[in-house]
Amino acid sequence: MAERTAQRGRRVQLSRMRDSSTRSQVYTQLRAEIITLGMQPGQVLSESELAEVYGVSRTPVREALIRLAGENLVEVVPQLGTFVSRISVREVTEAQFIRETLERASLPQAIKRITPVDEALLRAILARQSAAGERGDLVEWFSTDEELHRALLEIAGHPKTWSVVSSIKAHLDRVRMLSLPDPAILSSMHGQHATLVDHVAAKRTQQADKLLTQHLRGVLGVLEPLEKQHPDYFVLDDEQDVRSPRPSARGR
Repeated sequence: MAERTAQRGRRVQLSRMRDSSTRSQVYTQLRAEIITLGMQPGQVLSESELAEVYGVSRTPVREALIRLAGENLVEVVPQLGTFVSRISVREVTEAQFIRETLERASLPQAIKRITPVDEALLRAILARQSAAGERGDLVEWFSTDEELHRALLEIAGHPKTWSVVSSIKAHLDRVRMLSLPDPAILSSMHGQHATLVDHVAAKRTQQADKLLTQHLRGVLGVLEPLEKQHPDYFVLDDEQDVRSPRPSARGR
């Protein structure tokens, strides 16, 4: 009797673990698609369509959408529907400020602590980024960008800082993704990454700090042109973040 009870307990626990894993995977996938613009700002989101696409019930989709709404990436409008939130200019500028402050503060420690193994890791990331750019894989390019900046924070001895940065920069990341199709921007950013690694490895603190500041502020330079190019993607401080659904928008 006791053995059967223990087995039922284990089955319940495994079921809960599977449910938790499904919820996490759906949330992670949806968030990634919003940030990489696979789902565009203002796009209508259908629980039933998303559930069908992901091969899950509507419950994990609904929970993921609620979680994303808490991050201001999804807008739930009573009697209208659920939409991908438009990009908040205010959140972009605030996230850029926080990111710049934290990454610049950690940079001297990265320069002090970097080892030949660390440098080799950074240069391997640069090589993968270059290859991604050559084949036009913007999602992989973006991923290597993230990996490089996270690695610098880890080298500095602040591995938890990246999770803080990542949690506040979703709107900023969408602006970054919007800018990447421009080959000139891709080339310029990769060159800045490579030169930054050179400065860090050579322990040139002032040059590294100046370049990192310029690099991180680059997103502010493209913000206004992108607003003009994609006016329906952005929301200003005094606007309500709600737009009528586009007729062609679908759940994915």
